[in-house]
Formats: sequence, structure tokens, C-alpha cells
Amino acid sequence: MREKILQTALAEGQVALYYLGQVGFLIKWQEKYLLIDGYLSDYVDKNCSSELVHWVRKYPAPIQAASLDFVDYVFCTHTHFDHADPETLATLARVNKKAKYIVSAANVDTIAAYGIEKSAILGLAADRETVLGEGIAVTAIPAAHEVFHTDANGHYREVGFRISLGDITLFHAGDGCPYEGLAERLRGCDILFLPINGRDYYRTVICDIIGCFDSREAVLLAKEIGARLLIPTHFDLYEVNGVNPAHFVDTLKTLHPAQSFHIFAPGERFLFAK
Repeated sequence: MREKILQTALAEGQVALYYLGQVGFLIKWQEKYLLIDGYLSDYVDKNCSSELVHWVRKYPAPIQAASLDFVDYVFCTHTHFDHADPETLATLARVNKKAKYIVSAANVDTIAAYGIEKSAILGLAADRETVLGEGIAVTAIPAAHEVFHTDANGHYREVGFRISLGDITLFHAGDGCPYEGLAERLRGCDILFLPINGRDYYRTVICDIIGCFDSREAVLLAKEIGARLLIPTHFDLYEVNGVNPAHFVDTLKTLHPAQSFHIFAPGERFLFAK
């Protein structure tokens, strides 16, 4: 997959999206590479299973972290291990000395503890745009997972990222649920990456699995802001916290049949342009 990524030739105004599983994506724009919530190990399986919840990956990561020495920016929406994977991050720190790590200001110390030099970590306050390089800017958007969680300084522990790549703007939600004010923050986004695994009493209260958007909420948010493309995430890696994407398609075709969408297979590439 590494060579496929590096050899992908993009026309002006195109981005390439590669699905890595769970909510993880690698994005290529011009000759810049962005990794978002890359979970490329089985850390959760080995460290988070309990008598109530058995975490078992349904498929292996389509690329190994040791192959990502070319990545320029690494984004972690929050510190749950399937979004900020200690094994993936430690490997990246070893093989890639140029990458910059983009996280919420609340999570800098946690990410640094995985072997990342603090000088390479950019801790963002919410709702403030930061220019990363020519044509690339990012804003951390507060995420309600299922509610807001903040540190002692008021920084959000969970965020999504609104990222501008030239004239294309995308929003990667990480984990989260809809809330008042979210749509206003996302207007003008071309692509939405939204989790659709939902939430319910048994997962939240009994199994301590914090929930996210469901399919109806994801479709209605995309409709409200006029997104060009809706990409569902967080539905296929773990049976214990996944959903059948056919329900997402049925919901979309019922509520907003004009909405463009794409459901990825692991390792798949998708090219987007306006």
C-alpha cells in the first residue's frame, strides 16, 4: 500500500483518501501526507478486553506504521487507544523524524508519553484556525463524546478537525455526537467523516463504551450544512461496537437521497475533487 500511496498522481484540486480502518485515514494533497487517527496495531485487543467486552479486530491494518516515514502531519482527535494508538505513535516516532503531531491542547502530555518529542507536538485550542503550511490550515472543533470533557484549563479532551487543503475543506469528527452549534462550525465543509456506530444504554452504562453519532444524525448534519460528500466511519472494525452500514444507506436514501456518500473497504483509495 505504501507504494500505491506514494505513486498516486493527483490532478490540480484533487485529494486522495485512503481508509485505514475504524476512523483512520491517510490523506494525500499535492505532495503532503496527513494521517488522522491511525490505529495500525491490535493494542485495544491486547489491553482493553474484559469479561463483558471482548475486543477482536475483524481485519488487519492495511499498512504498517513502520511504512509511514513519509507522513507530514499526524492528527489524533483524542486519546482513546483506537485514535491515539500507543504502538502506532511509538513506531512513527522511531521511523519518522519530520512529522508534526496535531492534537488538542489537553492531550499534549499523553501523546508525548508515547515517545513523541514535545517540540513536534502542536496542541490546539478549540475554534482557532492554525496554518500548518502553504495551503493547509486546521481548526480543532469541540467534540461531545457523549458529553464534553475538558481539562483544568478548559481545553477539550475530544475534538474533531476541520482541515483546509487548498480550496477543499474536510471535517474529521473522530468520535462524537451532534450538539447545538456544531453545524455552524462546519458550514462550508466539502467532506464530512462522521462516526455512525451510535450509542445505547447497554454499551454506555453496562460496557463503558462511550457512543457517537448514529446514521440518522450523520445524514441530517450533512444535509444541514450542504456537504458534498459524506463518509461514514467507526462501523466495521469491532463487532462489539459496530453497525451494519446497510442501515446507514437505507437511512440516507430515506432522509436525503441526493446526498453523495462513499463506504470504504479497508485500504481503499478514493479520489475527490470539486
